[in-house]
Amino acid sequence: MADTTKNPSTSRGRGRPALIMAALLFLAGAGSFAAAYAGLVSPLAMLRSGEMTGKNAAVGFVEVPRIMVPMLGGTRQIVLSVKLEAEPERVAAIKQQMPRILDSFNLFLSNIAPAAIDRRGVLEIIRTELQTRIDMLLGEVGAAKVLITEFAIQ
Repeated sequence: MADTTKNPSTSRGRGRPALIMAALLFLAGAGSFAAAYAGLVSPLAMLRSGEMTGKNAAVGFVEVPRIMVPMLGGTRQIVLSVKLEAEPERVAAIKQQMPRILDSFNLFLSNIAPAAIDRRGVLEIIRTELQTRIDMLLGEVGAAKVLITEFAIQ
């Protein structure tokens, strides 16, 4: 007569490697989230890193005059310096539109709530908003990238 009972020592170890693998995947995911949340790694920057490949040979910069805007409530002010990265043939067209650019930037910056400035990631939000405004104002003449060279709260 054949023994049909299972050996408890062989069935107990089968689930352990899967459990260890699941725990490792969870820890890797949690670590990745923590690094992105802390600002150590930017997933968007990783996706955009290949964007400028081959275009770095010819780049021009347009300096936006320094902006000093009082925050809502009037106790502090935002100080911002920006440069616009563009193709050399577009620099003159961007300089011609500087009054509109300054007006748009000033309007946006003056409406930022003081509580928002103290939040994590505010600089990336400001950069994205400024880039959106540049794209709307300049259309095809637009800058390739908004570079924030100074950001201070006084």
